[in-house]
Amino acid sequence: MRIAFIGNALPRRCGIATFTTDLELAVRSLDDVAQTAIIAMCDPGGQYAFPPHVRWSIAEEDAGGYLAAADFINGQNFDVACLQHEFGIFGGEAGELVLGLIAALRVPLFTTLHTVLDSPTSAQRAVIDTILAASARVVVMAQEGRRVLIDCYGADPEKILVIPHGIPDVPLVIPQGAKERLGFAGRRVILTFGLISPNKGIETMIEAMPVVLEQAPDTIYVVMGATHPVLLRETGETYRDSLISRVHELNLDGHVLFLNRFVDRPELLEHIAMCDVYVTPYLVKSQMTSGTLAYSHGMGRPVVSTPYWHAEELLTNGSGILVPFGDPDALGAAVADLLIDDEARLAMGGKAYAASRATTWGNSARRYRDAFRAELRRRCGKASASALPPLALGHFAAMCDDTGMFQHAVYGIADRNHGYCIDDNARALLLCCGMAIDAPVPSFETMTPRFAAFIQHAWNPDQGRFRNFMGFDRRWLEPAGSEDSHGRTLWALGAASAGTNDPVLAQWATAMFTSALASVEAFTSPRAWAFTLLGLAAFCPAHPNGSEAKGFRLELAIRLENLLLQCESPDWLWFEDRLSYDNARLCEALIVTGAAIGADHLVTQGLRTLRWLTGIQTAPARPGQDAHFRPVGSQGFMLRHREHPLPFDQQPVEACATIAACLAAITVDPAGEWKREALRAFAWFMGENDLEVPLVDSDTGSCRDGLHPDRANENRGAESLLAYLLALVDMRRIERMDVTVSTLRPLDAASLHNQLSN
Repeated sequence: MRIAFIGNALPRRCGIATFTTDLELAVRSLDDVAQTAIIAMCDPGGQYAFPPHVRWSIAEEDAGGYLAAADFINGQNFDVACLQHEFGIFGGEAGELVLGLIAALRVPLFTTLHTVLDSPTSAQRAVIDTILAASARVVVMAQEGRRVLIDCYGADPEKILVIPHGIPDVPLVIPQGAKERLGFAGRRVILTFGLISPNKGIETMIEAMPVVLEQAPDTIYVVMGATHPVLLRETGETYRDSLISRVHELNLDGHVLFLNRFVDRPELLEHIAMCDVYVTPYLVKSQMTSGTLAYSHGMGRPVVSTPYWHAEELLTNGSGILVPFGDPDALGAAVADLLIDDEARLAMGGKAYAASRATTWGNSARRYRDAFRAELRRRCGKASASALPPLALGHFAAMCDDTGMFQHAVYGIADRNHGYCIDDNARALLLCCGMAIDAPVPSFETMTPRFAAFIQHAWNPDQGRFRNFMGFDRRWLEPAGSEDSHGRTLWALGAASAGTNDPVLAQWATAMFTSALASVEAFTSPRAWAFTLLGLAAFCPAHPNGSEAKGFRLELAIRLENLLLQCESPDWLWFEDRLSYDNARLCEALIVTGAAIGADHLVTQGLRTLRWLTGIQTAPARPGQDAHFRPVGSQGFMLRHREHPLPFDQQPVEACATIAACLAAITVDPAGEWKREALRAFAWFMGENDLEVPLVDSDTGSCRDGLHPDRANENRGAESLLAYLLALVDMRRIERMDVTVSTLRPLDAASLHNQLSN
């Protein structure tokens, strides 16, 4: 991609310039971004020695300059324009001159709103309304900004993306080293930094210093930053002089230090690192974003702040303290308490640092990149699944050790704290078996016995059940797992028992499957029945003399069908009174079983329920877009009395199950809509979803853990990873299938097994 950023840029001295420069650098560093450029705004009288990545500039009050910049973006074949919007940096009333640039663009526009006003003037409202209409997506940095845009401006919720302010990715350090380098050794340091203006509330912290000094007399308050350029042009240093005068009046000389300069990034980070407590005593609640707050919080500095919007959202779960507006006594007491309590202060800093890792500039850049990608795909009219990505196994390997597959990940790093579970190791064995048939992977030859050994160790013969959860110390956490985990393990064993490339593995799996099958007789979970049926679909053709297994398969299928007959109504075609998880596996089990044993009624019921489910899981088409896959959300699932399911949180297992069920449906109903539905479900992984955010990193094969209402879950655990890889394997089978039968027909077991395998 080629991306043009429009906004201020360093060395201009302002927060927007710092933000635009940092964002452009982070996006430019991504491997799949070919080129970036900044189109920089110049304020009246501003003369800047811009670096090479600033390719164009616009004089703030030059209407023609905005049109010339649009011509530059269009003429240089940029794919996307990303506007950094703040009313004060563009010319005309309420910055209206930028609308000329927007109207002349011929590429998708993404707008980051650095200010969202809940009570705009009529001119400000007109500008924002125009930007909302013209933008493919609008980025805000806090949930409150999203709420204001929806409630006050009537913005389309699906257009709004929340991406928090980016932060430097630096180590967490204690302040002593930086204090010694900067000349503050032996002092407790409070810091405020940023451009100085009256709305920052610095006078409140100065008024609070006597309270602080009563408990911590060695404290110094450092106020670092130049006076805001607009304020400097209008009133000079009047405000700063008033602050200095107040310091003298309170006899705080030697305890308040003004560093009157705009510092570069290394110096800024060094000063943040040396402070014990950072304060943002802003005076108004409607401060939507504070880059200074984000940076300090992200570097693990304990923060004391007034409760403006950004601070209220950021300083949660003990990562900061909120005090009332304009209350020096409360501010001083909170700061003093932290300064004299080393344990509490360090703990708060650690929580702040841990909570902020998702918002490093690298992560922010990837979220912008993903949004750009999704819009370009949409505009090109490309089906995301029509060209399948390669099978990448880097993350798969990273999630495994010599015991098996880890259950969870923190971002892309395996989380040892949660150990292992048989569910994921069974899914991993399924993937290995599927790949052994489709396209053998050498690394899987060593991994397959590892997952088999995990299952072997999980078997508890005293209970006749498989254990599920194991700690990292290799101790089982329960004598028996859930019915569903037992059924899923039987499914994997059934697939392994049918393997022809590893007869020793098949022999082991056959014995284990036979031992564990009897327990299912007492199960009541329909998903456990379905998983077992999927295992039997592979087991029975490979063991044609196993009459007991064949009989049990019919019994389980009839149980599943009876549930449907008891529960369905004219508007509810399902097996239970709610839709929950792995839903399409129930349909798949009936289709596969009915086809194998020649029971047309089971196939019909499976197709009926799958067709109803895919309708439930299809979101209405948006203007200019096709309908997309919307799995039933896990926040409450869907009860039968609800008109619509809850849309979030959306889980990868639903897309995987739907694709597998459609694969089964194609083999018995090739003239149906099943390939289209499978493509739609796979496109959900690639970004054709409610948030238009890809969940998959095609380079590593990792998959995010789902979609929240405003963002993707950045953790990439085993369930999501395996759901994506299994879905990709099934999509490859669908693409290869040469379907010639045009009417519904039952298949014999061997025929079905061959079609699903080949």
